[in-house]
Amino acid sequence: MTNSINRRKFFRKAGGSLVAGGAVAYGSGVAEARSKKRSAPVNGVDYYAKLGVTPFINAAGTFTFLSASILPEEVQAAMTLAAQQPVNIVELHTAAGEYLAKQLKCEAALVTAGAASALTLGTAACVSMGNAQSIANLPTDMTGLKNEVIVQKTHRYDYDHALRNCGIKFVNVETLADYEAAFNQNTVMAHFFNAAESGQISREDWVRVAHKHNVPCFNDAAADVPPISNLWNYTQMGFDLVTFSGGKGMRGPQCSGLLLGRKDLIEYAVKNNNPYGNTVGRGMKVGKEEIVGMVAAVDWFLSQDETAMMADFQRRAENIAAQVKSIPTVETKIFVPPVANHVPHLQVNFDQNRIGLTGQQIMDKMRKGSPRIELNPAVGPNFVTVGVWMLKPDEDVIVARRLREVFQGAIQS
Repeated sequence: MTNSINRRKFFRKAGGSLVAGGAVAYGSGVAEARSKKRSAPVNGVDYYAKLGVTPFINAAGTFTFLSASILPEEVQAAMTLAAQQPVNIVELHTAAGEYLAKQLKCEAALVTAGAASALTLGTAACVSMGNAQSIANLPTDMTGLKNEVIVQKTHRYDYDHALRNCGIKFVNVETLADYEAAFNQNTVMAHFFNAAESGQISREDWVRVAHKHNVPCFNDAAADVPPISNLWNYTQMGFDLVTFSGGKGMRGPQCSGLLLGRKDLIEYAVKNNNPYGNTVGRGMKVGKEEIVGMVAAVDWFLSQDETAMMADFQRRAENIAAQVKSIPTVETKIFVPPVANHVPHLQVNFDQNRIGLTGQQIMDKMRKGSPRIELNPAVGPNFVTVGVWMLKPDEDVIVARRLREVFQGAIQS
């Protein structure tokens, strides 16, 4: 007989005695100590400095590798409060989902560990729908399960793996006729990349044809707010599942996202998710702080004056443009991407015969200067792009000054 015991058995066996024998000690000792600690202010340690990691001014945007957005004060405060007390994660997920569904005008919602996590959980929901026993077998045993996902060829992207984690295989289509002909007894889902720059099949036709074949359709709209109304536009258009990133335009925690859509599919996404064991989503934990932070971010985002917000972004771009466009051969253009990151950006073009640097070299100089500034990765031999929407107040002045210094220092006589 073994003397070993796993942690779940330990807590089941010891739970009663821990409660019975420890309640008094907790009440008289730990709680009292906690109360005393709360009266003393806590000064946070600057771990960026301690670890030797240099922060930067974000003139790039909400890119994951640049740690996405900065949390508004309201979101930070909500997360700090949430960190101070334990809750049942299942109960919190349920309550948050119900609240978000009302706020975002959809049947159901789930806070996920980012948009990529939502892609996995939503796909797992479609694959396992009506067959809860199959959840533990994904993705290695697909016996008896539908596993073909139809997608436009031009919508294949760097996040395919999030869907393939569930054991599916893609069926590429190009024309509407291809799409109609692609459905068969193995079709489990139709996937749409909302920000794709090409593709012959519209969102409306994608939904219409999928529903004609009784197949759910999923829209990846991760970076596609603002406009704020996109948070409900696509579910109301008929998409059965839609995902958004929490750490981009909504300014929530970077490791958070939203999965919105049909109640029955969201219920199965929950079954495939943490904290349940032996699921594809078991490692996709969202802590109590991030769940609350995502809810707080949605509330913050819905409270914003969108017209004023866009006008502020436009003003920042104009301020930077005004400081650099007098430099020989430099020309500026303010543009708004059509779908993803739909806010004003500034493109700065120049003649390399007069400015002795490439766009990449200008980016490097901005990154290595003081203060450190990150520009948007959209760069070419004769242009750089400035993202203004994640700048803090007055940082546009600093970006403009540094960019002007770099250009002036590179002028060829």
